Amino acid sequence: MTVMLADGRPMPRLGLGTWPMDDEEARQAVTHALSLGYRLVDTAAAYGNERGVGAAVNEAAVPREDVFVTTKLRGADHGYDAALRGCEASLGRLGLDYVDLYLIHWPLPGRDLYTDTWRAFVRLREEGLARSIGVSNFTPPQIERIAGETGVWPVLNQIELHPGFAQTGLRAWHADHGVITESWSPLGLGQKLLDDPVVTELATAHGRTPAQVVLRWHLQLGAVPIPKSADTDRMRQNFEVFDFSLTPDEMARLDALPGGRIGGDPDTHVEL
Repeated sequence: MTVMLADGRPMPRLGLGTWPMDDEEARQAVTHALSLGYRLVDTAAAYGNERGVGAAVNEAAVPREDVFVTTKLRGADHGYDAALRGCEASLGRLGLDYVDLYLIHWPLPGRDLYTDTWRAFVRLREEGLARSIGVSNFTPPQIERIAGETGVWPVLNQIELHPGFAQTGLRAWHADHGVITESWSPLGLGQKLLDDPVVTELATAHGRTPAQVVLRWHLQLGAVPIPKSADTDRMRQNFEVFDFSLTPDEMARLDALPGGRIGGDPDTHVEL
């Protein structure tokens, strides 16, 4: 199952997140995930596990061209020249010639370097070091600014998204502008969300795990979830979400769960 990015490249509909794994944990997790059929792997320079992710990809029996690798530029590498160096460093740690998707991890508007950074991303795409380019944790005005100043739109915005923080307006804006929504922290705070009575009720009704119900909610929203797991059984369960559906009423009940943001605010977050 894939979704088509605006640049014409297909991307898997569900992937493996790797934060906060270290290198060895990431190597083992990605190795297991690829053996189970996962083809999308998400990492970041700031996670400190690019070497482990890259080792798993390079050692796998799966051809490199069949694995969709995403990494992200750390905040300390904002700016045109710094971003070029940041990509080179990430590729070196990954042991790869290119990444399939390269994201600006946070906009860091207080530093006001994300537009120059985006210009570097356009160059990286032109040079083939990043096949597709996008952003993470950006707001619509921030996306409009980089697109307006460069003529290039990001193909994707990776955002915090889970029941209790459904980001309805932002998702609609993405859809109107051809930007794919990718969900980080798709299971929220983990066990707290998975123990919610609405989630457990729907899981029982469908004969599924609570996590499968939540991930199915993401898929039916049109989002691409990247749940983190180092457990092979949970990885397998998380991947088995393409053979059932939630009703509109069930989707609405999940939309309405109480909650809120658990991560940083794009307008104020500082990540270096």
